[in-house]
Amino acid sequence: MKRLTQLAAGLALASSALVASTSASAEVSYNIGYASEYYFRGVLQKNSSASAGIDFESEGFYAGSWAADVGDGLEVDGYFGYGIETDSGLSASIGYTGYFYTGEFDDTYQEINFGLGYGMFSLGYSVGEWEGFGASEDYDFLDLTITGESGLYGTVGIWGDEFDGEYLEVGYGFSFADFDMGIAGIINSEELSDEVGSSGRPTTGEAIVFSIGKSW
Repeated sequence: MKRLTQLAAGLALASSALVASTSASAEVSYNIGYASEYYFRGVLQKNSSASAGIDFESEGFYAGSWAADVGDGLEVDGYFGYGIETDSGLSASIGYTGYFYTGEFDDTYQEINFGLGYGMFSLGYSVGEWEGFGASEDYDFLDLTITGESGLYGTVGIWGDEFDGEYLEVGYGFSFADFDMGIAGIINSEELSDEVGSSGRPTTGEAIVFSIGKSW
């Protein structure tokens, strides 16, 4: 679910005025990937991380699981939801995502995701709770992504509620020899950065990330 160029599910499920255009057939797909640095919503998770996932989709309903190496064990995500798209190209989705860990790298996150898109614009909103090793905190996350036909994209993401921080990601994705390739530049605020200045205080961070993956 947290692949480099994949959006977190976004803003609000539109009303019944939207007419869904969905396929009657079910589809199962698989994916594997590698990133030089695994970032999620502007936060570095691990340098050099491999991942794999499985997805199921049928008539707008979707479910899946995705796992990535985070050093101290694995991050294992599970998600499901429903999405629609009108003949005019307006899309909307609602779903659930849980982020779980086999080690002590982090604690469980569970959230509801809403999404709205049209053309090259995608807007996302997620609201959830972090278990926090016994000291739980509520959070929300808002993101806006603009994607061009050439493979260029840009994302602005903002954490809210009891979390704080924002980031900008600009990247380019393309296919080569049946592989999905990507490069992205990320600038994150001091709340999300793992970098420190000469004074020892957190400072704005910057990163260049390379990724490769394959789906079938």
